[in-house]
Amino acid sequence: MTSSSFFRPTSELQQWDASQYENNAHFVAHLADGAVELLALKAGDRVLDIGCGDGYLSEQLARQGAEVVGFDYSPELVEAARSRGLDVRLGNAEELFFHQEFDAVFSNAAIHWMRRADQVAYGAFMALKPGGRFIGEFAGAENALLIRRAIHGALERRSVDAQDIDPWYLPTAGEYQQVLENAGFHVSFISWFERPVVLDYPIAEWIQTFGTPYLAALPLEARAGFLEEVTEELVNDLLDSDGRWTVDYTCLRFRAEKKA
Repeated sequence: MTSSSFFRPTSELQQWDASQYENNAHFVAHLADGAVELLALKAGDRVLDIGCGDGYLSEQLARQGAEVVGFDYSPELVEAARSRGLDVRLGNAEELFFHQEFDAVFSNAAIHWMRRADQVAYGAFMALKPGGRFIGEFAGAENALLIRRAIHGALERRSVDAQDIDPWYLPTAGEYQQVLENAGFHVSFISWFERPVVLDYPIAEWIQTFGTPYLAALPLEARAGFLEEVTEELVNDLLDSDGRWTVDYTCLRFRAEKKA
């Protein structure tokens, strides 16, 4: 499968640089303990990790005795994950093609990039053996609300329709539970919660790492001014007295089972 065969609405504009990902997104895998605990790995479990990124967390699961297959749409991140010695497939998780191959499907900090959530859930259901489980964590409703509000305002002042290019799927717990149930799952746990994250780099770098669809809507020469404007608007809300930025993250964490 090649990247040109994917259908990725606005998230296709999100570009990942493996070194930038390692530097600026390292906290993503480090915050996955709650989801990994829900996964409740058993030695020999065959696990599909969708949206595996550079494979850091997949590698940790493999070290716990799982047989892990990674899956990601970014050729750059797939290459980085394969360099860890992992079995990683390049593909679109909205178009999964597995049939009853896995004991568990896992996803950390990735489903919010998948706008066709119903297709992701159905693909996960089909990939699982009877009795298998789907566990994940991703950004939920109101995620990065202050940041997105500032970005949207700055884009609209430049006559860009921000809603049209917003790349994220950010449901409430109730909305996502319905998606899972419609796919055939029994939802045994789902929770929405706030999880502010303090960065060790400027907020403009966070936007450059995770918000390239927004920047892609602007000419290259206009992006620095745009980032300065957004940064200035966020100072009062997200910059602390020590000069550190906080991202107003929210999360959805869930566990769902496919009945035996």
